[in-house]
Amino acid sequence: MTTKAEGFDRLIEPFRTELLAHCYRMLGSAHDAEDLVQDTYLRAWRAREQYDGTRSSLRTWLYRIATNTCLTALEVRARRPLPSGLVAESGPLDPFARGENVSWLQPLPDSLLEAGDPGRAVVDRSSLRLAFVGALQHLSARQRGALILRDVLSFSASEAAEILGTTVVSVNSSLQRARSRMKEVGLRQERLSEPSAGEQRAWVDRYMQAFERADVEGLKRLLTEDVLMEMPPMLNWFTGPDNYALFMEWVFEHAGTHWCLKSVAANGGQPGFAAYRRVGTGYELHTLQIFTVSAEGTSRNSVFQDPDVFSSFGLAPRLDAQGLVDVVG
Repeated sequence: MTTKAEGFDRLIEPFRTELLAHCYRMLGSAHDAEDLVQDTYLRAWRAREQYDGTRSSLRTWLYRIATNTCLTALEVRARRPLPSGLVAESGPLDPFARGENVSWLQPLPDSLLEAGDPGRAVVDRSSLRLAFVGALQHLSARQRGALILRDVLSFSASEAAEILGTTVVSVNSSLQRARSRMKEVGLRQERLSEPSAGEQRAWVDRYMQAFERADVEGLKRLLTEDVLMEMPPMLNWFTGPDNYALFMEWVFEHAGTHWCLKSVAANGGQPGFAAYRRVGTGYELHTLQIFTVSAEGTSRNSVFQDPDVFSSFGLAPRLDAQGLVDVVG
């Protein structure tokens, strides 16, 4: 016999993936998003007797709990920028400068989005792109909530007001300020010229082949004229194919030319790879690289060296000499 509590669990479970995406947009961290979704479900279960289906849909009710859980978390957590949204551009060969006391934006593994029920979870994957989530970090918490609820999730102004626990006038005011701020930070309209997922993967596969050959000129031919590279936790970032090529020459000179690359996908379909460099008899995890690809080529490479990011993608710290077997420890 199915209990009432078990029936409630089945009703709310299909929303888990889209709530994870929502919490990620709000917090900019895969780990934080997972934790807050768990908190949301715990709160929902405890308050299940209070849900009134005549007043709001189950989805709206869950978004209210999730959004307010995120807003509470943001009261004590700093925004998570990318270097290009925090400091001025540097030169490709400038000394590395680590961002001290900065919580960086983290990529979201696509495996987390695929874990739910694909028939029920509807996620606007373009709104998960690193550049867009990075731009959201320039907004206050409530502005961020208003913009996501209205422009990404298409809730009405009254629904957004109910979720945020405020008035329609307040929501519209926050939304207006949020849209204005997003224009000020110069968010690139990357998704307007975004090729298909297969075409994006093909661009990055060619990049991987050139990378494995340490072919700097081959890499350069795959870049757009305004390509941007950034590499948190370092503050350094720069633009342009010539600067990019200079930096890659430095990388191959100092980190070697023997690499093993493993394909990954993040942030709703952005292609990337984990780069392992040859050390002794095996390969050690060096970076996780996530790419933005336009019809003209690679326009952004966000390079991560954060152990938390590595763990969220389930990356082994070492591979054997053939690059095929994960080595634990």
